[in-house]
Amino acid sequence: MRRSRAGHQGADERGPWRSGTSVCATAAAAALLAGCASMPDSGDVTAVDATQRTDAQVRVFGVPPRDGARPEEILDGFLEALTSDDPEFSIAREYLTEEAADNWEPERSTTVLRDGPNRGAERARSGRDGGFQYTLTGRMVARVDQQRAYQPSEGAYSEPIHLVEVKGPDGMQWRIDAPPTGVVLGESDFLRIYRPVNKYYWATEASQQPGRPVGLVADPVYVRQRIDPVTEAVRSVLSGPSDWIAPVVDSVFPDGTRLKSPTKALVPDDQSRLKVPLNKQADRVGQAQCVRMATQLLFTLRDLTSSGVDEVELLRSNGSQLCVLDENRADSVVPAVTAGHPDYQYFVDDGHRLVRMTGGADGESGSSAEPVPGDFGVGEQGLRSAAVSRDEERAAGVSLDGRSLFVGSLTSGDGLKKTEVRSRAKSEEERLSAPSWDGRGDLWIADRDGARSRLLRLEQGAEEAQEVKVAGLGEGAVRAVRISADGVRVALIVAEDDRTSLRIGRVERQTDGDSSQVAVTELRTAAPHMEEITAMSWAGGSRLVVVGRESGGVQQLRYVQSDGSTPSGGSLPALTGVKEITASEDDRLPLVARSDDGIVRLPPGGNWQTVVKEGAAPVYPG
Repeated sequence: MRRSRAGHQGADERGPWRSGTSVCATAAAAALLAGCASMPDSGDVTAVDATQRTDAQVRVFGVPPRDGARPEEILDGFLEALTSDDPEFSIAREYLTEEAADNWEPERSTTVLRDGPNRGAERARSGRDGGFQYTLTGRMVARVDQQRAYQPSEGAYSEPIHLVEVKGPDGMQWRIDAPPTGVVLGESDFLRIYRPVNKYYWATEASQQPGRPVGLVADPVYVRQRIDPVTEAVRSVLSGPSDWIAPVVDSVFPDGTRLKSPTKALVPDDQSRLKVPLNKQADRVGQAQCVRMATQLLFTLRDLTSSGVDEVELLRSNGSQLCVLDENRADSVVPAVTAGHPDYQYFVDDGHRLVRMTGGADGESGSSAEPVPGDFGVGEQGLRSAAVSRDEERAAGVSLDGRSLFVGSLTSGDGLKKTEVRSRAKSEEERLSAPSWDGRGDLWIADRDGARSRLLRLEQGAEEAQEVKVAGLGEGAVRAVRISADGVRVALIVAEDDRTSLRIGRVERQTDGDSSQVAVTELRTAAPHMEEITAMSWAGGSRLVVVGRESGGVQQLRYVQSDGSTPSGGSLPALTGVKEITASEDDRLPLVARSDDGIVRLPPGGNWQTVVKEGAAPVYPG
């Protein structure tokens, strides 16, 4: 049983505290019905941290306020109820006045604090209403907005909470008449209650053929993982993309499409089919549009590993079928812009050639490397880094001195094409970064020439490069670039002052006849707690693997989300002296890195294994 939180305030402000509020947790439905009881008024109470972790299978529920509860008990009971698995926050509303309960909007936002909300000292009773006022304080970590999008936020949090006495059935009772905005909770409670899910929308302006969508783009959101996440994820898709990604994606659901009222919950049947009843706005969509709508939902539900959904059936408002889509057909609907399940992993060997090796989830098969077909595998042009296109038919490589970029075929020996990209930086470390291919065939690279660093794009790997303006870069210099498969998000390592940080930017294209202009906008930090990022790679729709360290810490490897969140379980086994790392969009394939031990691989659930002692620049296609 989880007891009342002592972490809402310091002990020196309150002294020993005994509460009439509690929460009751259990993993079985029968125990839920039988096991909840209020905490007694007498006896010892053990104080526990407000944000202690709870087992993922345990559900937590609040209890209503007891009669005669003091103002501080009401406030603490309310904060405790915010951390429960109550679908509608009905228990939390019982701590509010009737008017406040009607007006409070918990879905408006979720404020995440480092160590949970602390209750400041109470003010004296107000002469106007005889009420009490407290101030909730804490250190901000993030806010989750009404669209369920996560936004890192730093700084101090402070919000007043007011209580008044109201007439109840058994006399006067203290209740909150001015609650906080939305939900306020600690970081570990947030990680227990919420889970990240990618919802998907179609990319726009990302194809050589105007108007033709190229693929799906992941839009990460957070849903309450034990409060019907399937229905919540579907509702989130229907409500449209989050503000940050909205300029570069489209939803094919007609405006205003929602679940048919009064649908409360969506549950797959014993055939793993999920029926989704829609309102009248979707009644007249054609078959092709409906299939694309179902594709958005099915890809989203794939991210919910516990959803059990293999097939989606969309229904009109009268209950008739619009369309059906299963997983096999969904894969054929989405153009192959990712490297899905690549045939090989690549790196530059000690002879400065591009080589490849096979290797599945066990990380062991095909541990020997062979030169790639074509001129990149011959070794006449020595390489320091390389990138392989997502169809594994072309490659790009940076010369040993870091000055020049070459592009060539992996299927024929037609010779290497030297592009016009050339760095004039005096230091080798400030010349060309490793290149990166997006899913539409464009090649990206950074010229790291000190304060004159440039982000460059070569459309379809052409000889001439276009400089890409990066809004919000300020005095920062781009040190590394990795473009996402969908081509609408780019990950940059940016050096500024004494810090290197990971930034994610939105890629916006404007087409004018046969040419297109590209810019990167709205940079946001993806690993806000790290001050020295040394390597990174995309590792899925919205996930990256990052090598770096926190202030005063040691090097660590972990997964982070592109929205700046760090889900629980993101840490990876330690590895000494990691200099480069790469990951596949298929999380069943091993991570590959260059470390003090050489080229190494980490199969899922396994340990790091050395492939070769000498080598550099490991890459998956992309």
